[in-house]
Parts: sequence; C-alpha cells; structure tokens
Amino acid sequence: MNLTERFIKYVSFVTTSDTKTKTTPSTSGQLAFAIYLTKELSEIGLEDISLDENGYVMATLPSNIDKNVPVIGFVSHMDTSPDMTAEGISPQVINQFDGNDILLNKAENIVLSTSEFPEIKQYIGQDLIVTNGKTLLGADDKAGVTEIVTAMEYLVNHPEIKHGKIRICFTPDEEIGEGADHFDVAKFGADWAYTMDGGQIGELEYENFNAAGVEITIKGKNIHPGYAKEKMINSLFIAQEFIDSFPKDEVPEKTSSYEGFYHLNEMQGSVEETKLHYIIRDHDRAKFEARKQYMQAKAANIATKYGTQSIEIEIKDQYYNMLEKIQPVMHIIDLAKEAMLAVGVQPIIKPIRGGTDGARLSYMGLPCPNIFAGGHNFHGRYEFVPVQSIEKAVDVIVEICKRVGK
Repeated sequence: MNLTERFIKYVSFVTTSDTKTKTTPSTSGQLAFAIYLTKELSEIGLEDISLDENGYVMATLPSNIDKNVPVIGFVSHMDTSPDMTAEGISPQVINQFDGNDILLNKAENIVLSTSEFPEIKQYIGQDLIVTNGKTLLGADDKAGVTEIVTAMEYLVNHPEIKHGKIRICFTPDEEIGEGADHFDVAKFGADWAYTMDGGQIGELEYENFNAAGVEITIKGKNIHPGYAKEKMINSLFIAQEFIDSFPKDEVPEKTSSYEGFYHLNEMQGSVEETKLHYIIRDHDRAKFEARKQYMQAKAANIATKYGTQSIEIEIKDQYYNMLEKIQPVMHIIDLAKEAMLAVGVQPIIKPIRGGTDGARLSYMGLPCPNIFAGGHNFHGRYEFVPVQSIEKAVDVIVEICKRVGK
C-alpha cells in the first residue's frame, strides 16, 4: 500500500468524536479504526502492540543498535472533528495542481477558491488530496497517523538505518479535548515524543495557549409582561450587560499571534435563566490568570447590582502552555529542526493558537512538541493536504530516529 492509498483507506473510517456520549472512545468508529491499526502494525512488523479499553493503540519498533540511546515516541489522534460530517468521505486526488480553482462538487458548485485560500498556490505542481465538497477530509489527524505508520514501515524495511527504541501511540477524542485523559505515560515509556498534528509543511510548535472553559448561569425573574413593572428581571438583558463589559477587540476574530482573547461560543436563554459558555485563551500565564480574575470580577459586579443569586460562574482550566515544560529540554526542538533541514524542509516556528495532546502530555511528564502533518483548512469542506507534504513528514520522522540512533 503506498502512502496515498493508506491515507485514503484511513479516512474511510468514520471516526468523528462526540462530547455527548461520555465514553472513551466517544464513538464506535474510533474503536473500529483502532482495531484495524493494530492489525496493520502487526503486519508491518512492530512489536508490543496493545489496544486498551479506552481505545489507545501503542506499539514498539525495537532498537537495532547495541548502545543505550533515548527512547522517543510519535503520537497522532484517530478522531476527526465534530464540526463537520465525516460520513461518506470521498477524497479526490488532483495530480500536478495547476494553480487554478478546484471544483470540489459540480452538482452544488462548491469550489476551493485560490483567491479565498491563496496559500494553496504554494503547492503548484504538487499532488493535492481534497474533499468532494460535502464532508471534511480528515487530514487532522489521519495525515499524522499515515505518516507515523509509513515511517515505521520504512524503518522495518531498511534495517541498515540504525535507530533506538521507538514508541508510537494513536489516541482517541483529541478533537473534544480528551485525547490525553487516559494516556498511560509510564506504559508508553518514552523520554520524549512528538505529536504529528501540525498544519502546513515546516511547522514546528512548542508554545500553545493556556486555556480555560467558563460556564455562566444568569438568573432572572419572570412575571407576566402585563404586570411586570418593577418586578420582572430579564436574565437576557443582564447577560447582554455582562457580555458588553468585555474588551471588544479581545476576541478571536480580532487577534493573532500571541494575543489572547475571551470567546463567547454558546448562549441559551429566556427571561428566567440564561446560560453562557466562554473560553479564555492566552499564551502568557500571568495574563491568562488575569483574564480569569477579570471575568470573576465582572460576575461579582453583576451579583452586587442584581443580587447575590443572580449569577453563578464556574471556571475550569483545560490545558497550559507547553513552553514551560519544553524549555528545560530544548535539545528536542533542535533535533527536530536539524532533521527538517536535513530533508529539505524549512522549519516554521510559531505559537499554536490552540492546544494539542502534546501540551497536556508535557505536563504529564512526557515532553511533546508538535510537528507538521501537512494539511490546511482543517474541520471543513475546503480541507486539503499535499501528498508531498505527507511524504516530507515521513522523511522527518525517519531522520529524527536516525539522529537519535547516532
């Protein structure tokens, strides 16, 4: 099976994760994919293959050298985002992309526009895998799974390449923030690892947001509107007042790079009760803590104005910036940069405006920066991945293993 065939096979598994099931893995399709992967890993010659009750697949490529070197790992997630359906994924391969708009779906006139997505033009002459316009593609993160399996197969078939012990793991439910929940770091047994879960070719990331989720419940008092004067308290208006108290420019659509934000991403309400869900993000830990305090202070203002029972707020930290855990072991970043340059890839160092399994794993004792998987426009119908980017990611994995072996 060549690389493109492997990727297309992988995306045929419907592995959308689901927050509502409260199980791990959250969907049966992920478990079916995990079972398939364990069989394939056995066929290509890996050892110590395991699939635990939570759907985590682990395997080992044994060392083929007679000296002690660090044990390294590679991690990708099996699930795809619930933001768009993965039912009936039908990838199209555009050979030698000519730089023009790509018609994804003729019947519905769905077009991958080069003016709307100008970054695609950097891949003129390459082979692109795109959607049929009706689903996401699943390169996040089945491109990463493809790269790891292909790299391990290559190393098995080329024993002249000397390397130490290599561990791999495929996780469920990363897209719903639960990918590291049941990750057994001790069982994995690596000194450090890399998630293959970045975007465009060259990305190397070891900084991410500090993140928190906020649930706010605002209480009102519903009275018949004909007799409501000086009696009704409309929770919707209180919610509006609360929302308007936040800086207008500190939102996702007006921030970039290291700028943090408050993001109202869900709102449900009536006169009697309104619920708001926010996420808070910032790369800087002190600013992150200040944002949480600011939100609590605004809630306290509401409680003072409308009564102590008028508002409830619950803030839960979700993950932290991995930079704190990577800085003491920066040689693992240097190693990845050297490997990229050795195979002709220019490293692009930038902060993640989000989080990865690697961020949480780093705080669980497994330093785990993030390397590109090659895709663009994740989680939607305009997702695409260049075949040559997947190939280069495979080369980077192999080169890292060679360099650790030396």
